[in-house]
Amino acid sequence: MSRRPTSPNGVRVNRRPYVHVDSATVRDTRISYKALGLLTYILDQSENWQVRSEQLSRGEGREGRDAVRKAQHELAAAGYFRLERRRFLNGQCAMGTAVSEHRVQQWADDYEEFERSLTIPVVEQEDGSFLVKYKDGRLGSDGFAPDVDAPPADEEEDAPAPPDETEAPAAEEKTATELKAERAAAARKAAAEKKAAPAKPNTDAPADPEQPAEKPEAAERPAAPPSGKAAAKAAAAEEKAAAEKALTDAAETVARWWWGDAEEHLGVYVGAKGGYVAVRKMIHSALAKGYTQRDCADALRHARKHWPSAQQWQDALGYATKGVMPRAPHGRVPYSDSATWGTGQNVPGEQGSSTPENTSDDATFGIIA
Repeated sequence: MSRRPTSPNGVRVNRRPYVHVDSATVRDTRISYKALGLLTYILDQSENWQVRSEQLSRGEGREGRDAVRKAQHELAAAGYFRLERRRFLNGQCAMGTAVSEHRVQQWADDYEEFERSLTIPVVEQEDGSFLVKYKDGRLGSDGFAPDVDAPPADEEEDAPAPPDETEAPAAEEKTATELKAERAAAARKAAAEKKAAPAKPNTDAPADPEQPAEKPEAAERPAAPPSGKAAAKAAAAEEKAAAEKALTDAAETVARWWWGDAEEHLGVYVGAKGGYVAVRKMIHSALAKGYTQRDCADALRHARKHWPSAQQWQDALGYATKGVMPRAPHGRVPYSDSATWGTGQNVPGEQGSSTPENTSDDATFGIIA
């Protein structure tokens, strides 16, 4: 649908269903036209659409993956875009995207706080909202403003219309005053009756909120400190929880790196669901057995599988840490002197071998009759 321009040399707009973008965002000089176009495209998608650099870089007229990633960092630095590693109340984790129609200063600050990383860890709260979890353990705002369209909690949905007569509010105010006076008189009467009544042990709290309840003498004594055995047990539990958290975070770091590296070099993963979670569990088990993050990373690259099988994973770890060549498909291992005999003094024929060399040329010949 077209309309007449507001001036002879103005712009005529042919309108259709559109995506809403804040005017300040369109005029924001912090972001390039390329980043603005990427932001507009993401805003036009449904909320259950997953943002992936590989998908955004495909298709005719699209730029490469590196250009898309650069635009994403540009939007993150300006406070329009970020990736979120979400931890839910049930203990599950998931990767998601946060995008805003307008600039969010908190997002720009978090981008710098996490050393210019696109991924920001957030934790779900009891009310369904999320808070950012910083490296020092504190929780902060995720930059999402509360729903301004929702009515306040203490506001009634169907509030009656104010009366037309001017005397009605005065009558209501008088009634409220009388009720307040009656409540105060009842409270004073109850306090006087309680004061006149004899004291009883283990009584309920008094009716007057200003009169504190009398506590027995035993309740005022401080609680006994925990025994040495209980304290040691609590300290061990805390230490175990901290170690498990560090192990989980380390596994998550390696898995997230590998998933991006594998999609870049091996293509987008199209296998069975749960591949990422399974790989993270495999890395977690290897780290728990004493392998390092570097060992796991080298093993994954050697396996060259988005989600290697258990045997492939074990073979790759052996090769990455011990140099053990995996078996060939037909059961034969390629021959290698270093793999068979080792290096240095263990190689037959080299100096220091346990088998002495016979350099003598002496020989005895004879004829047997």
